Amino acid sequence: VQLQASGGGLVQAGDSLRLSCAASGRTFSTYALGWFRQAPGKERELVARIMSGGTISYKDSVKGRFTISRDNAKNTVYLQMSSLKPEDTAVYLCAAGSWPSFVSSTVFPPYWGQGTQVTVSS
Repeated sequence: VQLQASGGGLVQAGDSLRLSCAASGRTFSTYALGWFRQAPGKERELVARIMSGGTISYKDSVKGRFTISRDNAKNTVYLQMSSLKPEDTAVYLCAAGSWPSFVSSTVFPPYWGQGTQVTVSS
């Protein structure tokens, strides 16, 4: 599976952005999908995940502001981000894998996109 993320950019606090991650492969619908982010000097963190059956969960700090969705017909996962804050500034990476890789602290998804930079100015 190859993942290609897009949609990042420089925005002001309070603005919105939509990230997209297009995937190759015929088994896209069977994968759990997620968006991680990594800010300079900080560890990579899971922002949102969506399982193959549609179950969704979010990092507490983005609940109510971010929405993850998937379109299996287009092999694409999205992250709609609104009310952006400077602390959301990071490289955002999409990932795909089995569901345990999105709930474990020691096992990580095997497939990653290249990352897209999101910068939120105050």
